[in-house]
Amino acid sequence: MGNIIEINDLHFRYEPTGEEEAPPEVLKGIDLSIKEGEFVAVLGHNGSGKSTLAKHLNAILLPTTGSVIVDGIDTADEEKLFELRQRAGMVFQNPDNQIVSSIVEEDVAFALENLGVPYEEMRRRVDESLKAVKMYKYRLHSPAQLSGGQKQRVAIAGIIAMQPKCIILDEPTAMLDPSGRKEVMATIKRMNREQGITVVLITHYMDEAAQSDRVVVMDSGKIVMDDKPEKVFSQVDLMKKLRLDVPQVTELAWELKKAGYDISPEIISEDECVEAIIRLMSEE
Repeated sequence: MGNIIEINDLHFRYEPTGEEEAPPEVLKGIDLSIKEGEFVAVLGHNGSGKSTLAKHLNAILLPTTGSVIVDGIDTADEEKLFELRQRAGMVFQNPDNQIVSSIVEEDVAFALENLGVPYEEMRRRVDESLKAVKMYKYRLHSPAQLSGGQKQRVAIAGIIAMQPKCIILDEPTAMLDPSGRKEVMATIKRMNREQGITVVLITHYMDEAAQSDRVVVMDSGKIVMDDKPEKVFSQVDLMKKLRLDVPQVTELAWELKKAGYDISPEIISEDECVEAIIRLMSEE
């Protein structure tokens, strides 16, 4: 498959207010390509530029210099802004900021109504998107009755109903409890796997990033690492230098490796870790 996102030499700084000096650059020459159907996680400590980068993918922000092309559309092309946001939907941290109706199914239908989608088609899309996030049985509920994880799944359903090719999620689980986080991650993985939707996930949870196809690490407005999760997380020393954690099982494997045990540093799942430790014990 081809690239759905092409970022070339992206620089960005906010405009100065009044007579103050120009603020420092937030993004400093980003080059990044993302294939159609890929699941990419973007990591970085606070202030690294990851959320600013995400907002460029939906034309919420525009490059100071450089270009961002999403599904063949230059985000700087104002005439195609509406089309761009149909192809690349965005989900934010707080689902309450995206929910606008008092009934779940009406909220999911809101954007479709504004697009003038015929009723029968709208009905089909709303039902299918709610089923995709396993919220169909709540379609007549008030969002106020839902948990944080359920609200976020409704927000995702509203984006899915638009039938985008790409979904950008800016720390969608940051305000959720562990159960809500698990619900939302299962939804993200399912729509990526079953519907082929490209996913760009901004997160600070290492266990979420470990479930992606690829991890991009940012620091001080630049991309400093870009590889498969097991390759990125195996570089524990560098991750710690960047003020980032690694999955707990990866750190355990790293500590065992330092202690002289023959264990792979590229372990990122609990099952892999259990198998490796059983092997070590059987060899003792």
